[in-house]
Amino acid sequence: MAQTARIELPPKLVEVFTGEAMYRGAYGGRGSGKTRSFAKMAAIRAYMWAQEGRSGVVVCAREYMNSLADSSMAEVKAAIESEPWLAAHYDIGENYIRTKDKRVNFVFIGLRHNLDSIKSKAKILLLWVDEAEPVTESAWNKAIPTVREEDAEIWVTWNPELDGSATDKRFKKNPPSDSKIVEMNWTDNPFFPAILDRTRRDDLEKRPEDYDHTWGGGYKTHNPGAYFAKALAKAKEEGRIGFVPRDPLLPVRTYWDIGGTGQRADACAIWACQFVGLEIRLLQYYEAVGQELSVHIQWLRDNGYEKAECILPHDGAANDKVFNVSYESSLRGAGFRVRVIPNMGVGAAMTRVKSAQKVFGAVRFNNAPDKEGDDSTAGGRLALGWYHEKRDEHRNIGLGPNHDWSSHCADAFGMMCVDYEQNKPQTYKKLNYPSLGTV
Repeated sequence: MAQTARIELPPKLVEVFTGEAMYRGAYGGRGSGKTRSFAKMAAIRAYMWAQEGRSGVVVCAREYMNSLADSSMAEVKAAIESEPWLAAHYDIGENYIRTKDKRVNFVFIGLRHNLDSIKSKAKILLLWVDEAEPVTESAWNKAIPTVREEDAEIWVTWNPELDGSATDKRFKKNPPSDSKIVEMNWTDNPFFPAILDRTRRDDLEKRPEDYDHTWGGGYKTHNPGAYFAKALAKAKEEGRIGFVPRDPLLPVRTYWDIGGTGQRADACAIWACQFVGLEIRLLQYYEAVGQELSVHIQWLRDNGYEKAECILPHDGAANDKVFNVSYESSLRGAGFRVRVIPNMGVGAAMTRVKSAQKVFGAVRFNNAPDKEGDDSTAGGRLALGWYHEKRDEHRNIGLGPNHDWSSHCADAFGMMCVDYEQNKPQTYKKLNYPSLGTV
């Protein structure tokens, strides 16, 4: 007579593990129970395969693993030991986990440095990649083909960080057709412990800028030392991210950070805005890498900014060494009004940061859909939230703003704030605008 066992899982995961699928996965914030649940189900699957007389390996991988202490071994051991009936079928040592009949072994590897070793693992029955967010596209392209058994499976669990990461694109935005992947957060875990709930509530009160990412499965919007993360969280709380109308009677200003052209060029970033009374109303954000100036000009025209003033950083007046033209002269030639901000000198980046921090409370972000149907300033808000201080970890000192993918957006934003501080009106007539919608 066949024996049955009761397996407790969060309800959302019952469907994930029911029926056939090559890919199974879960993503979301802390406290969802996804890692422990997948560890338990990996052990149960290994036990079932052994009972069927099959032999092979269960590969538990993470992007980084310098030692077993960095692996998911502890999670698998704890999951097995939490079910006495399951533990009776396992041989668990300090450095190994295997079924007692030795048919199925668990192998723990780091993809970053041991990816090629997967190829030598005969009969991979299951590849489970935990903490999968940082796994690169090239790593996925190498790892997935190593799972060759007819009914072998690939499981993926991760906490989202970057919108558009390789894992995000492959398993969340465009998951494989033969997949069962769900979002899991603490609200989906009926076994969520009280002690963790106290930590959650403390984070909500004291670290609101991190809360959505840590507990809600949202993308990571900033790094430690991020300059504008708290200000963005406050803008959201106060309803300053919503529908922002364009005033047809007031000029549009576009603030630029110039990226240049070619394969090694930085991003060209543009904020389109209006100064309405004492408010800075950000209408739209644009960014492109390696494109000709004509592409940026076409974007301005396509979005109704053909009469906008283009405010450039000091290098906008510099001539190209070959063609003897500059962004300033080219934009003027295209019919735009142009103004160049003088060089701010040493410490310009921090000048922009401090100015932005002072005036952030006057900023409203438009989130209405653009012509492509996307949030008009989402890309800019993401970059502003990420822009952070570079630190010397050994000396615990700041080294100023870090130059990375987010800095071009932040530089254009900061230049706008400096210009606003220098030219803002002291008094103004209150204008009658529709109320702004909230996020």
